[in-house]
Amino acid sequence: MNMFSSVMVAILGVSPAIASVLSSRAVPNNTLPSGTNPIKVSSAQFLGNLTADNSCSHRDLGFSGPINGVWYHIFGDTIWCDTGVTDPNLDPGYGPDGVPGGFVPFVRDSISQSTSNPLKVHDLHLNDNTPVPHQNQFVPYDKSFGEAVDTGFGGTSLCETNATAGEAAFFYLVAPNGAPSKGAGVARISTAFGTPTVEARFGSQGYWWDAKTSPRYGDQAAYRDTQGDYIYAWGGAPLSATGEATRYVYQTRVLATQAFDLTKYQYWYGRATGWKTTPLTTFNEETAVMAGAGQGQVVYSNYYKTYLFVHTDLFHVLIRTAPKPEGPWSADVIAWTPTKFYSAGYIYAGVAHPYLDTSGKTLTVSYTNNPNVNDVVKITFA
Repeated sequence: MNMFSSVMVAILGVSPAIASVLSSRAVPNNTLPSGTNPIKVSSAQFLGNLTADNSCSHRDLGFSGPINGVWYHIFGDTIWCDTGVTDPNLDPGYGPDGVPGGFVPFVRDSISQSTSNPLKVHDLHLNDNTPVPHQNQFVPYDKSFGEAVDTGFGGTSLCETNATAGEAAFFYLVAPNGAPSKGAGVARISTAFGTPTVEARFGSQGYWWDAKTSPRYGDQAAYRDTQGDYIYAWGGAPLSATGEATRYVYQTRVLATQAFDLTKYQYWYGRATGWKTTPLTTFNEETAVMAGAGQGQVVYSNYYKTYLFVHTDLFHVLIRTAPKPEGPWSADVIAWTPTKFYSAGYIYAGVAHPYLDTSGKTLTVSYTNNPNVNDVVKITFA
């Protein structure tokens, strides 16, 4: 009889047989913080708002990823500024707190190229509006998938699959406005003609993992491991999950060279079992990798020699660490607390920009100050 059974017998007075059954039902809680978080913040400096050098809009998200050494950012809802406006802060269509005053044109996602200036991106796929062009959709809605112009769509980081060919995988979530999420999917992105372009979306309905029965892989974060050969994707629980399991984050991975073949994906079953090619169907504290995490981005720190998960809890920018992408993950360290919130009163989508300092001594992070303002802060580690 193991320790758990012995305790049950001593405290509850149950028989060894019943205690044995209870013991067999107990599973380890792999969502609890583990280890020591080495992050020590020396200082954090607010830099300003992230805007474009060739267009003008209000937008959120902005998850980043490189293709053949060039970094790109995928933004979510992208709301065009009024005709001729070159500074989002001076857009007459918006109130003083950043809330739109009426209907304005928008696209559900857009792509930009990074620059050496942490406060500037260069927008791509622009239309021919004058005197200021605006963004076209990066991943257009597809009528053959039952999508319409108002179909919700959220994407996370680009994950390079073939640098020589200029190819990457892009993870996203299809979530119709006012309705439950449909599913999580992957698109193949190519720079063969110079600008990242969607070549294909996979799955009969435009996604692979049905949100009713599968985690929303990639919606929490997606990462091409710079220390190995895999792409990792994290996602929240399926709609079928109940109880505490709905708060947990689950994980899949695939060799970067096989990212467009669903049969090659592996699923995390917990520390005792590890990776299996059979899709996960049991959702609990054993098969999950973490809890209490906001949408964010994973990077490898050359300074701390460990993995960082940058995310938010609505009021702070947080960083947790792990020796491997599958964890175990430490407790969070608060890296930054904004002093200004807009009318909605919260922040989300922590995005790391490691290309601005490859030494890892500093880390520039952007986040969405709801609604649709991208704040940027530079964190210096001790």
